Amino acid sequence: MSKVVLLDGGMGQELLRRSTQQPHSMWSAKVLMDEPEIVEAVHTDYINAGARVITLNNYSVTPERLAREGYPELFDVLQRRAIDIAKRARDKSQKARDNDVNIAGCLPPLFASYKPELAPDFEECLEKYRVIADVQAAEVDLFICETMSSIKEGTASAMASQGHGHPVWLSLSLEDNLELRLRSGEPLTDAIETIKAKCKIDALLLNCSMPEAINAAMETLTHSFTPVGAYANGFTSIAALKPGGTVSGLTARNDLGPKDYAKFTMSWVNSGAKIVGGCCEVGPAHIAELERQLLEANLEVSSSL
Repeated sequence: MSKVVLLDGGMGQELLRRSTQQPHSMWSAKVLMDEPEIVEAVHTDYINAGARVITLNNYSVTPERLAREGYPELFDVLQRRAIDIAKRARDKSQKARDNDVNIAGCLPPLFASYKPELAPDFEECLEKYRVIADVQAAEVDLFICETMSSIKEGTASAMASQGHGHPVWLSLSLEDNLELRLRSGEPLTDAIETIKAKCKIDALLLNCSMPEAINAAMETLTHSFTPVGAYANGFTSIAALKPGGTVSGLTARNDLGPKDYAKFTMSWVNSGAKIVGGCCEVGPAHIAELERQLLEANLEVSSSL
C-alpha cells in the first residue's frame, strides 16, 4: 500500500468558532492564555477525525509578534503551553494510540502572514527561527516551516530547523492568481531551485493558498522535488488581512465543503502528493472525509513518510 501522511486542518479559524472572545491581533496566542481547553479540544477533534500529524498552536507565538503586542516575556510560557496541550490531547486519545500520531513543531512567518516584505534580512531571520526551533526541538517529532511567502523566509526557517534530528518539511504559500509565484512575487521554480541548493529538507509543500492555485502548481512541484504535499485554505481572499490585524475581515468560501475539498486533495494525491491536510477554514469534518476517501482508495494513512 502507498503511504499518505494526513495532517490536521486549520487551527485559528476553528478556535474562532469556539471561542467566547472577539478576534484579537494575538489570536491563537491569546486563546492559549485565556481558553487553553478549546485548543486541546480542537487537537482532539482532528485526531478523532483521522489526522496523523497535529501541529502546535504556536503560529502567533513568535518573539516579534508578542513584542508588538507588549508581551515579549510570554514567549517561553506560551510555547511550552502549546506543546503541553498538544501532547495532552494525543495522550488522551484512543485513536492516537491506535493509529500513531506525531506532533509537528511550527515555524510560522515571524511578523505576519502573507507579508514577506516585513521579514528582516536573511541572517536575522535565521537567528530568530533558531530561537523557535530550539525551544520546540525536544518535544516534537518533526518541524513544519509553513506559510513561507518568500525564498528568504523559506530557506531561513528550513536551515534553522536542521540539526535536531527531526524531519523538516517546508511549505510555501502562493499568490492566488495561478501565476505560480510566491506571495513575494518570486517564481515558484526559482524558490524550488534555491531550496534544493541551500537546504536539506525532507518534504516540500504548498499551503494557505486557494486550492486552485495549488492545482496549477502541482505539476511543477511533483516534477521538481520528492516527496511533496499540500494543504489549502478556504478563504475567498486574504487581501483584507493586515499586519497586526484580525481575521474578522476574511470570509470563508461556501463551495468548499468536506467533499468539495476532498476532491481537490485527492487530485493532488493522484498527482503524487504524499502529505495532505487542511489550512484555514478547513476543519475536522473535512479531515474526516479526507481520511475516508484515502482509505477507500486503498492508501495507508500514516504519521510519517
